[in-house]
Amino acid sequence: MTFGQFLLVAVLAVPGLGAVAVAGVPADRAARLVGTVAAGLTLLAALPLAAGDRGWFAWSAGAPAVRPWHQLDVPWVPALDLRFHLGVDGISYPLVVLTALLTLLCCGYTLWRVPAGGSGRALVALLLVVEVGILGTFLALDLVLFFLFFEVVLLPMYAVIAGWGGEDRRRAARKFALYTLFGSVLLLVGVYVVVAAAGTADIVALTGGAGLSRGTQLFAFTLLALAFAVKSPLWPLHSWLPDAHTQAPTVGSVVLAGVLLKMGTYGLIRVAVGVAPEGARWAAPVLGVLAVAAILVGALVCLAQTELKRLIAYSSVGHMGFVLLGVATLTSTGIRAALIGNIAHGVITGLLFFLAGAIKDRAHTGALGELSGLRETAPRLAGLLGFAAVASLGLPGLAGFWGEAFAVIAAIEVGGPLWTTLGVLAAVGGALTAAYFLRLLRQVTHGRPSPAVGRLAPTLAGAELTAWAPLVLLALAIGLAPALVLGIAEAPVDALVEVLP
Repeated sequence: MTFGQFLLVAVLAVPGLGAVAVAGVPADRAARLVGTVAAGLTLLAALPLAAGDRGWFAWSAGAPAVRPWHQLDVPWVPALDLRFHLGVDGISYPLVVLTALLTLLCCGYTLWRVPAGGSGRALVALLLVVEVGILGTFLALDLVLFFLFFEVVLLPMYAVIAGWGGEDRRRAARKFALYTLFGSVLLLVGVYVVVAAAGTADIVALTGGAGLSRGTQLFAFTLLALAFAVKSPLWPLHSWLPDAHTQAPTVGSVVLAGVLLKMGTYGLIRVAVGVAPEGARWAAPVLGVLAVAAILVGALVCLAQTELKRLIAYSSVGHMGFVLLGVATLTSTGIRAALIGNIAHGVITGLLFFLAGAIKDRAHTGALGELSGLRETAPRLAGLLGFAAVASLGLPGLAGFWGEAFAVIAAIEVGGPLWTTLGVLAAVGGALTAAYFLRLLRQVTHGRPSPAVGRLAPTLAGAELTAWAPLVLLALAIGLAPALVLGIAEAPVDALVEVLP
């Protein structure tokens, strides 16, 4: 077993074993500490995946661009020709690291604050199981394995929302489960169509639509795109998201927005576009229109929101619209814009939900009308909220800028009346994004302190700052040096675009 193969196994095995260990530790705080250590070891295993087996960076090791940096391919169910095939490249690596980082921050956060409603030990164990499912989705190079990991996330995430959420948590959890199950059925049928037609489930071999007729690709892409649209979620299949975010505990919202939504957009790029490129080309104009509709509708709904977490949740609909617009262009610029938009959204929106949770825990309300004057009583918390808001609205120099800007540029570069119009409308949506985040800051941070805000303590806990600091630094680092994400994704994205019709 090579160094890279060992790391691939470790990235999945460590959080899985960590979840088992957490469940077996009787003391609640000790169990949470064990879970945090397991999450930390997972991050330590994920980071070196960028290194080649010979000691150099994997993307400069001379391997063909269409091949993963590292892969493990062993028989799994020989009778059905199923293989346990894992791999990582420049498309999946940033998402793997982001997942490991956010899970570590969430597990560490529980050492300081456990949501009411259940055992902290159980919550950490569920977060680790969710991490296994998400990481497996990003690493799987077999369609059946991809589907199984994709489904692992459903039940533990349902339990996190239903067990530690707000007053209406059970309804929100049921809605999340029903929508996700609908998407799962479509995904299962899509995987079956592809595997039955091509005779293989290997994603690398299927990239470019090998062995699939045009009709099969059109049908398969429709099924897969709808399935991933539910998980992302993309308008108009997004209505489960605001309820889930509003009711979920802080750590649940961070994982949900930071990485779980990325399973859908990653699947759209890796599986739907990669396996059925003719279907992607056929559906591209429709995807572009839906993407811009998501941007505009999400922004307009945010302008009317009166609840903090719900506003941040609806902002994700707009941000995922920019990601979809980049993918829909089917250009190297557009897909790279989607990839950096994914990472930026995970970092910034994860930070926003951490901050929103801190405000709600202190003020005991999320109503915007009851949160005025935050900068007067908790200036550091207000300053961090301001930073996260301007990063999310796409201020140049911060991470949120690149995905939105290059998605618009990619649409205009495609040319023609339709794509030029979509690019212009997306830019208008970006301006509306700035409007609703500035409105949020005016309502929450300015003015006289409301009674709820007036009783806030001005200090921030060390555990909070420890959880938030990496996200602040990443938002700055990616904004100033986008090559951290775009550089390693260049070769695999170019290779993917080359096989498109």
